[in-house]
Amino acid sequence: MKSLVQPVILAGGSGTRLWPISTGNRPKHLLEMVGKGTMVEQTLDRVGDPDLFAPPMIVGAASQADDVGKLAPNARLILEPIPRGSAAAVALAALATDENAIMLVLPSDHYITDPAPLYEAVRRGLPAAEAGHLITFGIEPEQPETGYGYITGGDPIGNGVLEASSFVEKPAKEVAEQLIRSGKAYWNSGMFMFSAAAMRRELQRHAPEIYGAAKAAMERASVEGQGTTPDRDALAGCPVTSIDYAVMEHSDRVAVVPVRLSWSDVGSWAAVFDLAPKDADGNVLGGRAHSLGSRGCLVRSDGPEIVTIGVENLVVIATADHVLVVPLSEAQRVREAAELMKRR
Repeated sequence: MKSLVQPVILAGGSGTRLWPISTGNRPKHLLEMVGKGTMVEQTLDRVGDPDLFAPPMIVGAASQADDVGKLAPNARLILEPIPRGSAAAVALAALATDENAIMLVLPSDHYITDPAPLYEAVRRGLPAAEAGHLITFGIEPEQPETGYGYITGGDPIGNGVLEASSFVEKPAKEVAEQLIRSGKAYWNSGMFMFSAAAMRRELQRHAPEIYGAAKAAMERASVEGQGTTPDRDALAGCPVTSIDYAVMEHSDRVAVVPVRLSWSDVGSWAAVFDLAPKDADGNVLGGRAHSLGSRGCLVRSDGPEIVTIGVENLVVIATADHVLVVPLSEAQRVREAAELMKRR
């Protein structure tokens, strides 16, 4: 390895999938959802090896600067004055990084029980990243999950590195089953690795409006302490989209590194339930929550005390202002509740 890998942690989520605990003002990466510590702290710990990683960079909302700064006092912060999606966040980071640096882009709200396989995959993918490929880490799937996107691998281009053949966005169950049977499909983890120069080049090819707006925003950025704030007016002209749609699904330089990893994007209350330790009746209870004769429920209250009696397979979440009740099987619809409350 020629130099240390530059971690870039994306911390700009809106918090809707784990509403009402997670909100736009305090999204899940600032909360303790699964495991010990907030999710952004867990991500920082994941890139704490000084023999592999440079000090981290975090791209997140300017409105959360104080909260993130307290959790990451040694990180460089790129503070977005307005949200523009992960494509803009990656563009800002690539422009703020030495062009020869290898960037490891990680969401701040994923849960990984043992990061050792990820470290091995990073080392395995480094030669391809240094050669100008855009690496995506493909999680070897455990079941035909419909809540994840997939990436299929093609011909090998290096030791444990494959050409990326196609992206499939959150397929129907039948399609997911076909992908699993093919033996060539992986969950698209949303974790990427590439040189800053390669990402700048691919942004200019496939998303010139995003690149131009991000470049102007960084050229007119203000710096205070550990934070760099891109120019708001310049950033306002940046299209809102993900790095997958803007670049990864169009570039002919994408490669996939398969990795067997205990990983979750913690994308719903059902995911929180699956990951959390359970009591003798299979319940997950948090905060001021109690259960009598209930089974297979996730019950959490940061507000009033809650007691469930004789119910099964429910999510019951309460704050001082809101109460959510939904079957575990419908947990993916929680975003609809958050949007309903926003419209009120």
